[in-house]
Amino acid sequence: MSIDRATYMGPRLRRLRRDLGLTQPGMAGDLGVSVSYVSLLESNQRPLTADMLLRLARTYRIDVAEFAGDGGERSAARLQSALKDPLFADIDLPALQAADVATNFPGIAEAFLRLHTAYREEQRALADRGTGGGESGEGDAVAEVRRFLAVRRNCFPALDEAAEGIAAALNDHDGAAAYLTARHRLRVRILPSAVLAGMVRRHDPHNRAIYLDEALDRESRAFQLALQIAYLDLRAPLDDALEGAPLSTENGRRLARRTLANYAAGAILMPYAAFAKAADDKGYDVELLARLFGTSFEQTAHRLTTLQKPGHERIPFFFVRVDAAGNVSKRLDGAGFPFAGHGGGCSLWSLHDMVRTQGEIVTQWLELPDGQRFFSIARLVTSGGGGHGAPLLRRAVALGCAAEHAARLAYTQGRPAPAAEDFTPIGITCSLCQRDSCVARALPPIGRQILPDDYHRRRAPFGFADDIG
Repeated sequence: MSIDRATYMGPRLRRLRRDLGLTQPGMAGDLGVSVSYVSLLESNQRPLTADMLLRLARTYRIDVAEFAGDGGERSAARLQSALKDPLFADIDLPALQAADVATNFPGIAEAFLRLHTAYREEQRALADRGTGGGESGEGDAVAEVRRFLAVRRNCFPALDEAAEGIAAALNDHDGAAAYLTARHRLRVRILPSAVLAGMVRRHDPHNRAIYLDEALDRESRAFQLALQIAYLDLRAPLDDALEGAPLSTENGRRLARRTLANYAAGAILMPYAAFAKAADDKGYDVELLARLFGTSFEQTAHRLTTLQKPGHERIPFFFVRVDAAGNVSKRLDGAGFPFAGHGGGCSLWSLHDMVRTQGEIVTQWLELPDGQRFFSIARLVTSGGGGHGAPLLRRAVALGCAAEHAARLAYTQGRPAPAAEDFTPIGITCSLCQRDSCVARALPPIGRQILPDDYHRRRAPFGFADDIG
């Protein structure tokens, strides 16, 4: 942007002042102007002149080009993204008009964006309550931990570094059992399930032993030993990772600590540097990586969501695990996938068919109502079992990334670039999906008026009035 003419940048000036921790009188004093003038600038009642821009640059050591150059473009991009919401599908909204609003009426644009954000949050909350999954009571613990992980992009570099040291020590001692014996004088013993009475692992300090259920498979035994080592040797890093976490319930804190211990165990078995390099080299082939590191498919897919260490980032993935009833028992998001608050996912996603398969990997291109595109792989995983009569859990897991990263995956090698018809249109959940022609819909979307079907019936389960309200 040229600074040889006056322009209006009230919202940006207000944001700068707040970022600096200043009041209007404080900024006015710094700039040598009146408080009322600062107020008029912030409310776009006066233009921000070239002279004032230079004063701002000298006083607060800011880059004029950075401050003044891209605000309109950034605001226009945010506005255009919000206007892609299916709520506005029947309104002609050219990109040029959005850019004009963002540039000439930045306050109006900001107000609209705030309202739209509040609207989307309320939609999600209503959907949670409508599906019987309101985050209240004990459910708050799970919701809190999910938010805690999301804010940190499910990446804890300090835990990764500590785990790499443990992994090196395990190599020096020829395995976890030998390490536990040498460092903690603990023996690892395998006991019958009946003796352990429902436990898969037990630390017995009195008898200086770690007991494991004989029904555990090799990968699960390795993970349980790594988990016990995390509890024994990484207490301080676990406490540090929880420091300042916004967890309001005791259940939330306990669940978060357990989640971080599981993270550390995965990091011990799949050390960050070695695993990240192998992931790149092998095209993020989950089965191959699992063979290389002696881990299960689910453990490996889970670990791929954590590779966002600053300066050493890899492809951002999301991960979700569901049971045969569609309940989400685990979800991790590093790829910006808008999960529903609870259950009730889209039946058009192949993930929900995997529980009935024999374990083959199914790939799928996905497109959300707002135009976001993703690539996912889904597969059946099992846990439990290990003996006659032992219950076997069958669940489906999906690992996915933004479509723009899919070309780096082994699963797309040798395939042509996807065409528009290759993308399966899915929704977050029926209550939040505005696709009115979906024949798989189970619930009407929030905010749509259902039409009576006295005289005609569409293929889709519901017909809707033109107005949304």
